[in-house]
Amino acid sequence: MQQEIRFATFNVCNLAPAGEKLYDNLEPLSPAQYEAKAEWTARQIDLLDADVIGFQEIFSQAALRDVLSRTRHYREATLASYDASDAAGRMLPTVALVSRLPLAGAGVAWANFPAGVSVAADQHTADEQACRFARAPLYVQVLLPGGQLTDVVVVHLKSRRPDYRHGDGSDAAAYALANLRSLQRRGAEAVALRVLASELGRSGRPRIVLGDFNDIANAVTTSIVMGAGAPCEPGMEMRERLYDANAIQLRQDAARHGGYTNIHDSHYMTIDHILVSEHFHAASPRAIGVVQEVHCLNDHLLLGLPHASDHGQVLARIKLLGNVD
Repeated sequence: MQQEIRFATFNVCNLAPAGEKLYDNLEPLSPAQYEAKAEWTARQIDLLDADVIGFQEIFSQAALRDVLSRTRHYREATLASYDASDAAGRMLPTVALVSRLPLAGAGVAWANFPAGVSVAADQHTADEQACRFARAPLYVQVLLPGGQLTDVVVVHLKSRRPDYRHGDGSDAAAYALANLRSLQRRGAEAVALRVLASELGRSGRPRIVLGDFNDIANAVTTSIVMGAGAPCEPGMEMRERLYDANAIQLRQDAARHGGYTNIHDSHYMTIDHILVSEHFHAASPRAIGVVQEVHCLNDHLLLGLPHASDHGQVLARIKLLGNVD
């Protein structure tokens, strides 16, 4: 029986077919540019060599399938994903999951917030937008070696990019308010995700939530998703929470860690995370595995490759208990 499972998250940075217009300020990829991006992405996927990979910024399932066909180890892997488009028919970014482990069924996109959760609305926020994820998380049930059913959620929360509205000025106040709108959206999505993850937790199954959180692990929004400090019944503290795999890994080595996944304005940040339930925490009496080590594949961020992602990839190695000497 397989003794180690590997989970990874990979923001591929705008994966779309050549010639597709994604944003007004972004030129479509030429055929040559797409070819370079597809080849680099395929090599990076093989380098991760993970059993389950969550992807962000997938504009086309067909493009992702093409990338997988270029890999050595994922041509037969199962893809769970969905396409999305706006009212004008322009492609929108989505998340996806690729697994070499069996899936219990098709993935489900969580488009709507749970009841009672919404973004702070203003005159520019439509009612339906206030109660929906900008990029719907994808919920998939994965069968671990030995048959343990595990809930996996791939996420991509709202970015820090200022949310300007038509007619906004360019002064300091307008910039600050635009940043606040982005934070409010990301915060509401974090609350919605926490509620949905808590509902999954009632089953007692292991949970893994991974993806681009657009904030560091200690940020309020990420802490909301993890449920850090939330009130609960005595003895239920570990059952309610999610844990940052990077923080609970057994092989902690401060001298080796270069765990950033993003560089913005010369600031090195880790905004891509793998969160796990107590089932993969060494301190839990209910653990079925332990996070051995977390790696960040980020060398490409300093090379400035035009066809590479602007995010590093995060890989968590989990040792299954009861199957090893």
